[in-house]
Amino acid sequence: MSRSDDVLRLHRLAHAGGSAALLEWLSARLGGWTGVVDAGRGRGPETAVRGAAELSARGVRSAVLHAPGSATLLFALDGGRALAAVLEQPHHPDAATLLADAAVPLAIVLRAEEAARREERAALAESRAREAVLHLLMNGRLSTAHQIAGALGPSLPEPMRMYLVECRAGRRAEVARRCEELTDGRAWIVRCPVYVRHLIVLVPAGPAAVPAGHDPLAEALVAVAPDCTVGVSGELPLREAPAAYHQAFHALAVARERDERHARFGPGPELVLAAHEAGAGWAQALLAPLHAYEPRRPQDPGGQELRTTAHAWLNFTSHATRLLKIHRNTLAARIRLVEALLGLDLARLGDQAALSLALRLTPGAWRGIAATAAAAPGLDAVLRDPRVTAWARAQLSALSGPDAPPGARATVRAWLAHDAQLAAAAAALGVSVPGARKRLTRIEVLLERSLLQSPSARHDLWLAHRAEELAG
Repeated sequence: MSRSDDVLRLHRLAHAGGSAALLEWLSARLGGWTGVVDAGRGRGPETAVRGAAELSARGVRSAVLHAPGSATLLFALDGGRALAAVLEQPHHPDAATLLADAAVPLAIVLRAEEAARREERAALAESRAREAVLHLLMNGRLSTAHQIAGALGPSLPEPMRMYLVECRAGRRAEVARRCEELTDGRAWIVRCPVYVRHLIVLVPAGPAAVPAGHDPLAEALVAVAPDCTVGVSGELPLREAPAAYHQAFHALAVARERDERHARFGPGPELVLAAHEAGAGWAQALLAPLHAYEPRRPQDPGGQELRTTAHAWLNFTSHATRLLKIHRNTLAARIRLVEALLGLDLARLGDQAALSLALRLTPGAWRGIAATAAAAPGLDAVLRDPRVTAWARAQLSALSGPDAPPGARATVRAWLAHDAQLAAAAAALGVSVPGARKRLTRIEVLLERSLLQSPSARHDLWLAHRAEELAG
């Protein structure tokens, strides 16, 4: 093989396979160890590392170190590194020429790989910063969220509409680019930290963003790929980002069953508004031990962190580990501590629903709102309030309406009675698990709420059924 063939092969390998392919070929061609050594890091054979240090110290471009039975050939690269080959004697006669020819494409490809790694690290840092902004929004820290978002760009939209896009994980970048194009770069886009197939998009609300009668943004996003589905929230102020997320998530459950693959959240009465006056005192009394909790050790979670953990677990169950960036055993230990502090059994759907409502009724309690265990009504007293009764009847009316599938109310009641456990509910109904799942999927479309995937409407449904029972 001629020198020109070797040079051509080296450049092709560098272009197609990078530094690893080039070095692997050199090792096979020369019959010895070949690699890049860095004197500062001390990686590689001892003689090669020592030689790289000598090259750097003396300012020379190449050197040969002899040892009994072997020779180390070195050619300087940038950054204090060197291309080195440790070869047995006698070595390949063209080894020095081949290494000299390889040093140029190797240096180029190493710089390209380093640039790609820096770009990847920068993209990861931006992604995590955007995720941090999402966490701040969901926890009501708007001022800090605005500061970070302003540095990253664009600014957070106010008011806004939230789009929740579901697609293959590999398509999220493509969907994000399309969304930026369609909104002229005004959308705030973040990859969902919980579901790898979800992309969360905050878009400026108003007639210009969402014309009446249809949603061109949602239509364009679902057109990206056959597996894309979009749920859209109502128009809300930025401070209500948690509500917007729940709305978009419920709309997504409806969109999966529609031919057009996108849906807007169906407006309806809000439990928090209906129960606020009657339930605020009850909620503060229930959560008082949590707000007053002081950990024994500095590294243990305090009351605020336990509250955040409980809220994440109620919304995402075991997937909350992804949102909170903690181990599943840590999550389980924190939930047990919340149970002990509040006297709840969070394996029971009723206790989950009570805690969910209490957390929603006291969104600012963790920032210092006084919460005492003074005399307060129990949950049943809150659910007996006429405004809550009206909300419950409105929530459940669709289950008995003309569009309801046969046995819809009985299916939901059995599912709730068995703590939203599908297998137990199926056994109680005398149907298979796939049959019960199919029934609940149809009911999701009827109620325009997600039931089987978290965040689920199961807590509100339990409270609605309980309020209806008390009113009856």
